[in-house]
Amino acid sequence: MYKLKDKPEDFIVKEISQIQTKESGEFAICKLIKKNYTTQRAIEHIAKKLHIPLKHIGFAGTKDKNALTEQYISIKKIRKQKIENLSLQDITIEFLGYTDEPIYLGNLQGNQFIITVRNIGQDQIKQLEKRITTKQIMPNYFGEQRFSTKNAQIGKAIIKKDEKQAVKLILESDSDYKEAILKHQNSPVTALQSIPTKVLQFYTHAYQSLIWNKTLSGYKGKNTEIPLIGFGTEVENSKIDTIIEEIMAEENLHFRDFINRKLPQLSLEGSERVAHVEIMKLEITNKTENTITLEFQLPKASYATVAIAYLFDCLDTTLADFI
Repeated sequence: MYKLKDKPEDFIVKEISQIQTKESGEFAICKLIKKNYTTQRAIEHIAKKLHIPLKHIGFAGTKDKNALTEQYISIKKIRKQKIENLSLQDITIEFLGYTDEPIYLGNLQGNQFIITVRNIGQDQIKQLEKRITTKQIMPNYFGEQRFSTKNAQIGKAIIKKDEKQAVKLILESDSDYKEAILKHQNSPVTALQSIPTKVLQFYTHAYQSLIWNKTLSGYKGKNTEIPLIGFGTEVENSKIDTIIEEIMAEENLHFRDFINRKLPQLSLEGSERVAHVEIMKLEITNKTENTITLEFQLPKASYATVAIAYLFDCLDTTLADFI
């Protein structure tokens, strides 16, 4: 089996954005370069160092922890000089200019990836060289980074209003927020409220994504959009509707479960996600006897780990627990 992320520099991610900056505005736009940090943890460190509320920092998408990543962030009402004087280990911030609007989730075109794949044979390299000469359309599964160790299970517990179980699972996971949870362990709802909202949403979105992956796995039709189910979901495709009904029955899940009155910020209305995407501008930039470096682009919210698994015909193995 091939090997990814032997070191952060093996997995380089660069956000593709069309943000236009100017000389003045309410929001400073910066390029955030990081490694060994989740996006959430990186902005928490930045906010603490700048002595500003966490909500003053906006970003378009979450990037891998075990990688070298570049993405754009907005910081509300901050001086250029203060940004340039900021010093944090494994985090670099480059000031780019100002805008009148913040960066928000989804506010990007896509991502460029430079991925080094190790522990592969010459036959695999030759097969890949043939593939890149033709258009590559991959199933748009959510990748394993979406799920971590227990994200989907925690998300399901929250959606099913079993806050006690959610807290238990978080404490058993690799979460960075165990200390906050332990302070309120006897009050599960309060314990969950001690975690940043975006982190809690990662959990509920992970479960939502797991159901989506299972739906795509069962759907054999042509390219379409598949619902990310929520309380407002209406399924027009009868084949997809049947698959979703079967999955929800297996999960003992109902559309109304996605309404959360105790933690309303975690209610999920539902949306749609395209079932297949193209691996764009795919090329081999370096190769040795057992290693190859690939460069390519994907639309926003698509996963490089899924692209690699698809290109090496390992999707079923790689995503065995998530489809």
